[in-house]
Amino acid sequence: MLDILTNFIVDILKVPAILVGIIAMLGLFAQKKAGSDIIKGTIKTILGFIVLSGGASVLISSLNPLGLMFENAFHLHGIIPNNEAIVSVGMKKYGSSTALIMAFGMVANIIVARFTRLKYIFLTGHHTFYMACMISIILTVVGFSGGQLIFTGALTLGLIMAIFPAIAQHQMRRITGNDDVAFGHFSTLSYVLSGWIASCVGKNSPSTEQMNLPKNLSFLRDSSISISLTMMVIYIILALCAGQSYIETNLSNGENYLVFSIIMAITFAAGVFIILQGVRLILAEIIPAFVGFSEKIAPNAKPALDCPVVFPYAPNAVLIGFLFSFLGGLFGLFILGKVSPVLILPGVVPHFFTGATAGVFGNAMGGRRGAICGSFVNGLLITFLPAILLPKLGEVGLENTTFSDADFAAVGILLSDMTYLCSTNAITLILSALFILLVAYNYIANKPTKSYKEEG
Repeated sequence: MLDILTNFIVDILKVPAILVGIIAMLGLFAQKKAGSDIIKGTIKTILGFIVLSGGASVLISSLNPLGLMFENAFHLHGIIPNNEAIVSVGMKKYGSSTALIMAFGMVANIIVARFTRLKYIFLTGHHTFYMACMISIILTVVGFSGGQLIFTGALTLGLIMAIFPAIAQHQMRRITGNDDVAFGHFSTLSYVLSGWIASCVGKNSPSTEQMNLPKNLSFLRDSSISISLTMMVIYIILALCAGQSYIETNLSNGENYLVFSIIMAITFAAGVFIILQGVRLILAEIIPAFVGFSEKIAPNAKPALDCPVVFPYAPNAVLIGFLFSFLGGLFGLFILGKVSPVLILPGVVPHFFTGATAGVFGNAMGGRRGAICGSFVNGLLITFLPAILLPKLGEVGLENTTFSDADFAAVGILLSDMTYLCSTNAITLILSALFILLVAYNYIANKPTKSYKEEG
């Protein structure tokens, strides 16, 4: 019975649509909205996330054949980082601890937002689930168990669910032009690094969204058209390299390989288009609803949302970021081939989502040059960090897959390496002390001070 209840809770919490729908509903209740408004706001919020998820599924369905074409064309073999794959393996042994760390970690996130200056509530449910699993694996491997494992894991998760959005918020303000929404996706380190590099190299570089085109090419200003045409070129080149027989036998079910490639390219653009519409619908509903939630539970807190939330602000940077992140992954693969026995192949799906986001961050901080350089560095980062994390995952690391995004690797490496410096008890104390210091700073900083005249 307990297992059934645990699985049910996890299934609810790891689905972004349900999680954010619940938050929206609570916020509307807190504002004492009419029943009809509560129903409408809750359903439209869930609808927005389902639209976004549907767009992501359409996009992934077009990217998977592209990855297979690439592997077949160039005969590459190695480890492809994939969050879903590594979590499915980890849940076989660490399922219970993952569920408890996730549930209590989300409570810890709200407590952190309520009592510290890190006013961010992380609402990307599936990434919370993945991070809970990674923390559970690492802490178990280094010697944690029982209640200490759950407490330390939940506290770690709650802290990073507030810290990473705080790190990204300065650049998020540059992207969105306001301070209404935060960023909640666990590759934040690579995005912030992308933005910082962009600010160094992109001075006076025009935005990716500014294209000076002749009148007869003005149709390329439509991001859906430009993405479709660019991806057609990429798909057709890889199709020619992979060969007609491979594609028609293994991928297209007998459909002409060039026709299949063109349809997949346009399907990719359709996925991006659907994602953009879903994001707009979510933002229209979640921000007003979240005001009520934050006022009652965590005053002034901001919702931290998944990476596609930034896509509408620079659709051209989305494509540029994907392409140059993938190039960075290829360059990183070449370097690993020289220095490491572990080859991390550039997975098309993680390079799209993290690369596209890095491109948007890079564009906001440094225009086109920033988008190009920042996303290229993202490709390097999500190649080298997973390779370093892999041996630290214990038996799970033997399954030839690993976590794909930068924050998973960075947190896992840090937690693992801390055990070389201190005991498990000391790690728990350090994390508890960090939380206490954040709370203390919040109250000390908010305490009114006497003026000079009052003291005199």
